This record gives sequence, C-alpha cells and structure tokens, in this order.
Amino acid sequence: MIAVIAAFFISAVLCLLLTRAQGHWQILDIPNERSLHSEPTPRTGGIAILAGLATGELLAWLTGGQHLATWPNILSVALLATVALIDDRHTLGAAPRLLIQSGVVVLLLFTHTGHAAPAALLVIAGLFLVWMINLYNFMDGMDGFAGGMAVIGFATFGLAAWQAGDATLALGCGVVVAATAGFLLVNFPPARLFMGDSGSTVLGLLAGLLILSAHTRGVLPVWLGILVFSPFIVDASITLARRLLRGERVWEAHKTHYYQRLVELGWGHRRTVLAEYALMAACGASALVAARLTITGQTVIITVWAVIYITLMYRIHRAERRRDLHS
Repeated sequence: MIAVIAAFFISAVLCLLLTRAQGHWQILDIPNERSLHSEPTPRTGGIAILAGLATGELLAWLTGGQHLATWPNILSVALLATVALIDDRHTLGAAPRLLIQSGVVVLLLFTHTGHAAPAALLVIAGLFLVWMINLYNFMDGMDGFAGGMAVIGFATFGLAAWQAGDATLALGCGVVVAATAGFLLVNFPPARLFMGDSGSTVLGLLAGLLILSAHTRGVLPVWLGILVFSPFIVDASITLARRLLRGERVWEAHKTHYYQRLVELGWGHRRTVLAEYALMAACGASALVAARLTITGQTVIITVWAVIYITLMYRIHRAERRRDLHS
C-alpha cells in the first residue's frame, strides 16, 4: 500500500511543480487548427507519471513486496520515454519513432519469451504492442482522456488480478493507477498540464503488456483485456482504417477521432470525457463479469459491445449530418 500512496504523492507534487516550471524545463503544446485546446499548455506531465511509477516500484522492491520492475522492463520504458521527450521538444519523424518503438518491443518479447513462443505469435504480439503504443498517443488529445483510461483500465485489471490471487500484477496495476491519478489532478478539464508523448507512449506500452501478461498469467483472457481498453482501441482503429481508405497520411495530426468529433458537436471537454469515463467503466465491469462466464457467455458479451459501438458511431455520424444540414 505504501508503494501506491508514494506513487500518487510523487506524481501529484511533480505535476503541480511542472505547471509552474519555466525555461529549459518547459515544453509547451501550442494550439493549432487540429487542437481541441486554445491556450499554450505544458506537455511534461509524463515526467511526473514516470517518477510516480519508478517510486512505487522502487518502494515495492525495497520493502520486499512483489514488483514488476525487471531490468528489461526498466530499460524499455526508459528508452521509450527518452525518445518521446526528445520528440516532444524537437519533433522526430514518424520513421525513427516507429523504428525505436519496434526495437523496444523486440527487446521485451525476446527477454520475456525467448524462443518459447511460435514465431507467428510473437509477430502478432509485437504488432499489437506497437499499435498500443501509437494508439494511446493518438487518443491523448482531450483533457483528462488518456489519464482516465489508464486509471479505469489498470484499476479493472488490478481488481481482476486481486480476485485471481496475483498480488504482483495487482500491485503493479495499483502503482500505475496511483501515478496517473496524481496527474489527473491537473489534467482534468480544464487541463493545466498534458502528459505529452513521454506519458502516452509509455502508458500505451504498459497497457499492451498488461493485456498480454494478464492472459498468460490466467488473470483475464486477451479478448476481455481488449474489451477493457476498447474505448481507445475501437476509436483509434476505426479512425485509422477510415483515414487509410481516404488515402490520408495517418501519421499526421487530425481531428477525426470520435471523441474529437463529439467535442466539435458541442459536447465540450468535460461532458465528453465524463461520457467516455462511463463507457470505460461499463467496459471494465463487463469484462470482470464475463471472466466468470463460459466462452459462450463471453462471446455474447463481446457481440453486444460490438453492436453498442456500431450504434454509437452511427449516432455520431447522424448528428454530424444534421449539423451540416443546418449550417
């Protein structure tokens, strides 16, 4: 418990300090025509989240508790965060970012599985992790959104791990929840601090690893893990597919994610993010219930959620058509 409390405290204090930082330490997100915010806002919150994570895991290790901070994990997160911080300040190209992300994923998969898993399965897992890194970055475009997904998603997995008797995974999830909750104190609408790529890419990697490791540890099947994070996965994946079909450059910033379109429809940041929180919580609760069912019951729940997502996307499209007709 002390590791979780410390993760929250360190993250919250650093976030408050970063909102007041000046000079070289400050990296501002300057609004443009694709932004949902209107004022220059610091984007260094990822540093505070990482500090909270490091503190929590260190205390778990020092107190003899269960922890997930193996050297491959530490090295991978540090490398990914460092490159993301450089990108936040100097804007790296898409190719070098993707190359480094792929290298991090290969390192993790090799050190965690070696040659034990089939090559095809490793390729699928690698592509999934790279996609999770990037989709989390894509979805970090609204106040309180990415932080809220982390808190609700990791809390769901933490509860599932606790119910399954996996204390190590439960504590690891608790540390992530606490560190991100500390950041949310200054990121909930109206945000005074953004997490930046250093926060979003690391949380995306951790979410992907969590989905895979929870499956291998018998905590939650991978399809239910995907359901927990489906508010991000579905929005980002469908939006990417639509942009690819239109021949757009998918690596460039845009405002066509469904959550962005809700804001543009007049919902505003607070109403949209609260609606997304409710969606995230419902997905998490459904996954926990489904975990107790047979594969047939789980299939029914997944199917119901597919219908729900199709309905929600259709209603957004219809609302946009009505707006355009009256404009």
